Amino acid sequence: MTRGPTTDGETDLARRRQVDAFVQRHFTWRGTLRLHRAALGADILRAPVNVLLSPAHVTVRLTGWICRGLRLRRTADFLLRRQILLRTAVSARVEAAILTELLAAPPAEGEALGDRTALARAILSAPRFREAARSRGSIAAAQAMADRIAAAITEYSGARSAMAEFTTALMTLVAGAIVLQAVTPGMISMAAGVAESVSLKRAVADFPLGQTLGGVWYGIFPAGLSPRLVAAVAAGLMLLGSVITAFAGAFADVVQAWLGMHRRRLLRLLDTVEAETAASPGKPFAASEHLLARVFDLSDAALSLLRIFRG
Repeated sequence: MTRGPTTDGETDLARRRQVDAFVQRHFTWRGTLRLHRAALGADILRAPVNVLLSPAHVTVRLTGWICRGLRLRRTADFLLRRQILLRTAVSARVEAAILTELLAAPPAEGEALGDRTALARAILSAPRFREAARSRGSIAAAQAMADRIAAAITEYSGARSAMAEFTTALMTLVAGAIVLQAVTPGMISMAAGVAESVSLKRAVADFPLGQTLGGVWYGIFPAGLSPRLVAAVAAGLMLLGSVITAFAGAFADVVQAWLGMHRRRLLRLLDTVEAETAASPGKPFAASEHLLARVFDLSDAALSLLRIFRG
């Protein structure tokens, strides 16, 4: 029988073993590649949209945490319940696995976890959470408990997506250093260097006195860079980046499993669930990975603006 989160009769060691088994099933090479089969499809389109929405997501989360610290609970709850990012098929699979294997709250057969409402519905209908829901004294209070647990689960799956973005940014940084000998924390900052290389090759190939003299000439006098070419290269690189991001989570999962990051994050998630069911919620589950990924986005934008002003 599937076991739920920690109860009074379950030892901390048993819970850790449960989490370790979950990580082994889903976040080693075989498990994560099985998860990422779902990325073959609409996730490739969702990935670039989520990259664009991520700054808004981080801003809303930070504002919500600040409001909670100021004891503006209604405002904080409203902000922290907002779902800014598009749900990916991979995230839905991870959330379903958490519900089924760690929380003993599987969704109804055939029900797709299309949003946070579906997660909350699965939580409220699970025998594991019925007593906690009844103890709330009202339907609204029970629903609020389920909503907070669902929010913690989606925050966990969102952290995985952020780590996939972070992995893509690292790959971009390494590729830029090797190929362009430049700092490129993102596809936008890489676009100028790639467009410049393409423009130079075209100019040298079309030089009327031959490519050898063309190379000498354009080594002294740089070839003109078309804004249209930069825009086209940037669009192509962003599309490539979205494809990479959709599958970069597979590599990121294995590294995080090896470093124990998935284990620690899942244990924190279970602590949050336990606190909610015990009617003693503390700090909400929060993932700092979104902030880490946004550091690269800000660096990418700053470098691109600097190159524009220099140009």
